[in-house]
Amino acid sequence: MPKSVGMTLVSCEMDIRTGGAYRLVFSHPAFDQPMAFFGTYREVTPHKRIVWMNEESDEGAVTTVTFEEHDGRTLVTFHERYPTTAALEDALAGSAEGLPEQFAQLDELLAGGS
Repeated sequence: MPKSVGMTLVSCEMDIRTGGAYRLVFSHPAFDQPMAFFGTYREVTPHKRIVWMNEESDEGAVTTVTFEEHDGRTLVTFHERYPTTAALEDALAGSAEGLPEQFAQLDELLAGGS
């Protein structure tokens, strides 16, 4: 979650294996109720590939993340497939805007920052 969104992680349940499930619950000062994001892992190949299905609505994406080593560095490829054009457009207008910030946060974390 991008820090700039101002959300706080309330709970995190992750069974990261093929067939396992995840559930992340966030709170935000502007909303009365917490927001849950959940789904299942379709494929987990350690150090290579993770595929999960976002199931909080019928318009959830299938997300695939791959990891490839190149000259001592890791190339991360992020791909999302949406069930409809409308779902894709909603994602592009919303949460997808935060992806660059999220990857910058990941870079900072992996570099040993806070």
